Amino acid sequence: MGSGSGRKIIRRDFIKGAAGAAALGASFFFSSLARAKQRTLRIAKWAHFVPEFDRWFEGELAKDWGRQHDTRVVVDNVPVEKINALAAAEVAARKGHDLFMFPWPPAVYQQHVIDHAELYEKVAFKYGNVDRFGHRSTFDPKSKKYFAFCDSWIPAPVHFFQDYWAEVNMPLGPVHYYSLRSGGQRIRDKLRIPCGLALAPSLESNVTLHTLLYGFNSRIWDADGKVTIYNARTVEALKYVQALYEDAGNPEQLTWGSSGNVSAMLARKTSCTFNGISLVRAAEKRDPEVAKKIMLQPPLLGSGGVVAVPHVTNCFAVWSFAQNQEAAKQFLADLISHSKAIYEKSKGCNFPIFQKTLPDLGVRLANDPEADPPWKYQALKDALYWTRNLGHPGYATPAAMEVFNTFVIPRMFMSVLKGKLSPGDAARAAEAEVKRATEKGRQV
Repeated sequence: MGSGSGRKIIRRDFIKGAAGAAALGASFFFSSLARAKQRTLRIAKWAHFVPEFDRWFEGELAKDWGRQHDTRVVVDNVPVEKINALAAAEVAARKGHDLFMFPWPPAVYQQHVIDHAELYEKVAFKYGNVDRFGHRSTFDPKSKKYFAFCDSWIPAPVHFFQDYWAEVNMPLGPVHYYSLRSGGQRIRDKLRIPCGLALAPSLESNVTLHTLLYGFNSRIWDADGKVTIYNARTVEALKYVQALYEDAGNPEQLTWGSSGNVSAMLARKTSCTFNGISLVRAAEKRDPEVAKKIMLQPPLLGSGGVVAVPHVTNCFAVWSFAQNQEAAKQFLADLISHSKAIYEKSKGCNFPIFQKTLPDLGVRLANDPEADPPWKYQALKDALYWTRNLGHPGYATPAAMEVFNTFVIPRMFMSVLKGKLSPGDAARAAEAEVKRATEKGRQV
């Protein structure tokens, strides 16, 4: 009896097990098929100066979007100084990522991207039209094409140590270029602390020296695209930086690599610099006492007014050879609804292009929870008014970005600082380079 009952149990269990196995096999087959059909969206992005932003972008934003759209999202963070090389390699190979995030307008690649006009149109229904800054940073007036989609940007204010400047009776820091030179000289003479503008070719020096040229009312091109860099105002700017370096500088400035000015400020080895607020955010995280002494100012006043170029112009581009263009476009269309989170996760570095997404920006700047004093970032409240797009007074054209990407302006200044060329000859040499870039741009 016992053995017969045992046989029945074994047989019953076998049948149930077989049915379960069959069901499991079907489930495994269909889940594998689903995975095989699941789309993949590959995103390359410049590695943000605030590491928390990258962790959020990849670990939360991209994953959540992928789950909602049944898409596997792969994000690769690329150092800023390597982003152009990777983009060029993908263009040459005609394969790579579907979506590419640049820290500046990718106008030089406009032949290899889709027209992003449809994305701006799609977003406009909810958030309004793209503003002048975003338009001029991503639209080519020659081809009438939007070669990128701009979602945010990073202002570049003046950072200065209030205690250093108070030592020379300037507690409010430098307010114009001549007080930068006079105050910087006195600080170096008294405290042996130099002025810390980025000068060696890097993203920071590109931003700093383009800003300085505009501050001296010089232009690389006029509004019609005519090359105008060789002029009396450029020569004056070159002579000014030469004098500033001799009176208040330090030889290390000529050898700094990427973020060299940031490292020097965090170590309290310089009195001031131009940079995005990721600098002071890093100080708040590492040493609150150092951060407390760093204050912010709008750009310095010069003959060209109060003006600066952005530290970063955040631009996304969908390659024309992308394998998953539709997902890439949908990701960008959905991204703008996260503008508030982008601002918060970047620690207030990334300002939204579509201002309706963050209507209380001014209130946030006036009372920042991590700043000491809490109103420190209020210096940025008018940032959109004093920031000009790269390529100003025109657009961020292929020629403008070729000049930016090849460090024509920092190299022009360095040739004077190293004694290789006079200011006049340096301006002439730069004009020849700009003309070559302009001619190359006409072929794009």
